[in-house]
Amino acid sequence: MTATQADLQIDRPTVADGAALWRIAKDSGTLDLNSSYSYLLWCRDFAGTSAVARAEDGTPVGFITGYARPEDPHTLLVWQVAVDAAYRGRGLAAALLDGLIARVTDERPVTAVETTISPGNTASERLFTSFASRHGARVTREVLFGADQFPDGPHDPEVLYRIGPLAARP
Repeated sequence: MTATQADLQIDRPTVADGAALWRIAKDSGTLDLNSSYSYLLWCRDFAGTSAVARAEDGTPVGFITGYARPEDPHTLLVWQVAVDAAYRGRGLAAALLDGLIARVTDERPVTAVETTISPGNTASERLFTSFASRHGARVTREVLFGADQFPDGPHDPEVLYRIGPLAARP
């Protein structure tokens, strides 16, 4: 594939995208894979706080899932970010994140973004620290879930990255 970012459309996911999002997550090799059912539900119930990148033919080639924190609705928690292998290295994850935040902040006040990153995931660390820099925000980090809290076997700790306050958009 030689598609550029300009050849891609970023919009809300639909239920019809759920299977493709599950496949992209599965093929990522780094994400904790949720059930296919959860991606279908995510595309139905959290489409407003998620984004999908589509190739010219409409095929999903990347996505971000997120939600407004129930106890802090001005904070958007980014759950997963994944880009199809054929589209990596083109800044698509950053474009998805910027596009999602722009759309969500047009619809509701968002002052912070949170995500969790396992130690050693340098691609995600770069994505979110560069996002913070572009948006004039600081980043704080703390372990949210220690390795010993996961009941299903060995798991790296999940470090909470809190990015905010976000600079007002012009």
